[in-house]
Amino acid sequence: MRCLTWLKALAVLVTLAAVTGYLTYNSEWFQKKYIYPFPHQEIIYHYALQNQVDPFLTAAVIKAESKFVSNAKSIKGAVGLMQMMPETARWVAEQSDYKGFYDGQLYDPEVSICFGTWYLASLKNEFNNNEVLVLAAYNGGRGNVKQWMKQYGWSDDFYQIEEIPFKETRDYVRKVLEARLRYQMLYGK
Repeated sequence: MRCLTWLKALAVLVTLAAVTGYLTYNSEWFQKKYIYPFPHQEIIYHYALQNQVDPFLTAAVIKAESKFVSNAKSIKGAVGLMQMMPETARWVAEQSDYKGFYDGQLYDPEVSICFGTWYLASLKNEFNNNEVLVLAAYNGGRGNVKQWMKQYGWSDDFYQIEEIPFKETRDYVRKVLEARLRYQMLYGK
């Protein structure tokens, strides 16, 4: 009898802990602090709006690329918050008339966001505002996306994420678009 009472009390405690954990995890405070943080908001808004890019999309790209770690460096050599390849950044610097750029500046959040949003805007213009194609190009390369468009007959109204041939790019596009929705819900009020 005493064992049964103890088991019931344990079941109640486990249930309370699970409910408390669920409510905490799904609370706006927890989501903002741990799951969808938004550091560098001012810089992101400034450059995203300057380059006519959605700031929530920019935040989602940063979350997917570096988890907001400004000194992040990938195995392939992409660096900074927005994980730009140095050669791409040099091209952006040249195209945007950014004087005195050197690769180490990509670790500076402001430079990374400035260049990353400029590059997103360039892709947005190239792919006629199609966010699936823009994100696929940001992750998998604009040349690959152009090749896929030609090879598979995709048009500017392509939105079938599942048809993207690279799994990494497919997952990336899905992850960024989902994160952008969460950023809009949490910060767009």
